[in-house]
Amino acid sequence: MNPRSRFWITTVAAALCAGLTASLGVWQMSRAAEKRSLEDRITQREALAPLSGEELLKSGPLEDHWHRVVRVRGHWQAQASVYLDNRPMGGRSGLILVTPLRLVGSERTLLVQRGWVPRNFMDRSQVPEVPTPLDEVEVSGRLAPPPSRLFELGEPQVGVIRQNLYLDTYANETGLNLIPASVLQSGTSPEGLLRDWPRFEAAVHKHHGYAFQWFAMSAVVTGLYVWFQWILPRRRQSTHGTDPR
Repeated sequence: MNPRSRFWITTVAAALCAGLTASLGVWQMSRAAEKRSLEDRITQREALAPLSGEELLKSGPLEDHWHRVVRVRGHWQAQASVYLDNRPMGGRSGLILVTPLRLVGSERTLLVQRGWVPRNFMDRSQVPEVPTPLDEVEVSGRLAPPPSRLFELGEPQVGVIRQNLYLDTYANETGLNLIPASVLQSGTSPEGLLRDWPRFEAAVHKHHGYAFQWFAMSAVVTGLYVWFQWILPRRRQSTHGTDPR
């Protein structure tokens, strides 16, 4: 390969590498801005007055109210309670108890993630007996999407202990008119349930760190290209009088 062809191949490769790493840095900065904006929206929603059950039913898209505090009244549908498996909390493996709450004055039902219980590793089919009042109750918590799903092998599980909760299947199974949302119940649990729910953290410093690394790589590639393709050849040219390319 002649020197001129090698020069242009090196130039194109350096430009592509520098451009790619710089664009990745810009992308990380944009991700940091998006997460900071999301964190600000969540903080604003948490500061709003709690949504009542009536307001929740009349509200617009539920996605516009995620992370907002709700305070609803209703009756537990204890017969439809399920325990979601493999749900860690506080660094321990366990289950999350989910019980539907039929809202007062409505046929609509809202899933309530009541809290976490440790797993019985001596008998994995055993679940704790959590008292569930029959009278009308008031539940406070944070509005969230339906319980998250984990990777599941084979057919969806049925029964009291499940890996995931599929709303359509669960609604057909129980006959409940489910609202496509859930509540992460807050407050002290007299039943001993743990409610240390994870909160969203923007962690923009991580994105800033990644962006700095990408920008640094772009600068290094650019610096090496300028040194080896322009400065060093011209030094040699001035010394030996040869074509730098």
